[in-house]
Amino acid sequence: MATRDDTKLALVTGANRGIGFAIATELAARGMRVLAGVRSSEKAEKATEAFRKEGVAVTPVVLDVADARGIPETLGAIARDHGPIDILVNNAAILIDGPGGFAARLLDMTDDVFQRTWETNVLGPSATIRALVPGMIARGFGRVVNMSSRAGQLTGMGAGFPAYRVSKAALNALTRIAAAEAAASGADVKINACSPGWVRTDMGGAEAPRSPAKGAETAIWLATVASDGPNGGFFEDKKAIAW
Repeated sequence: MATRDDTKLALVTGANRGIGFAIATELAARGMRVLAGVRSSEKAEKATEAFRKEGVAVTPVVLDVADARGIPETLGAIARDHGPIDILVNNAAILIDGPGGFAARLLDMTDDVFQRTWETNVLGPSATIRALVPGMIARGFGRVVNMSSRAGQLTGMGAGFPAYRVSKAALNALTRIAAAEAAASGADVKINACSPGWVRTDMGGAEAPRSPAKGAETAIWLATVASDGPNGGFFEDKKAIAW
């Protein structure tokens, strides 16, 4: 049975559907106070009803991770309303490579696709980390989980959806840098990345073998890892994988 902990406040970005929804639901089921980051008030209203149907108390908050410059102010307002955030799950991401989807070629890619992908998948997580981790260090506790992908592994990287691959490789680098800085502080702050596997979501498609709940398991583990747990690692199915 999961241990209940209503003393911690978690923020999960992109939590109105898919893996983010599953992460937020499970953390709330464990007794945590959970904020679900969504992009608009309309999505917040729909998310409120969806969480209610799951029987969990999750509070949607409007947080557009594509607006990196506005993130510090937005997170400041959220903290004033709800208190300091102890656990951050950077789940929100987009995959808009084209033309050709998986077969999209770097040589055919437009600047717009790279720019939009970078804003959401890299600048957004970077901004949330820079806004929240200093407070975690000051309070002596924090957990950050960056939802990455095997698509970002440099080991064996090949062609296919180049903008997405580049963004996830950058997110992995961001994870290692932030984790090293957190470790140097001496505080109990753990920053890790994980791959959910191929999951049945709007991004993964209906043919994917994993449910959102299964894809959420490693992120939940890292979000709740003990003080002697890993820092600066990349995981899938709770096992370390190559960068």
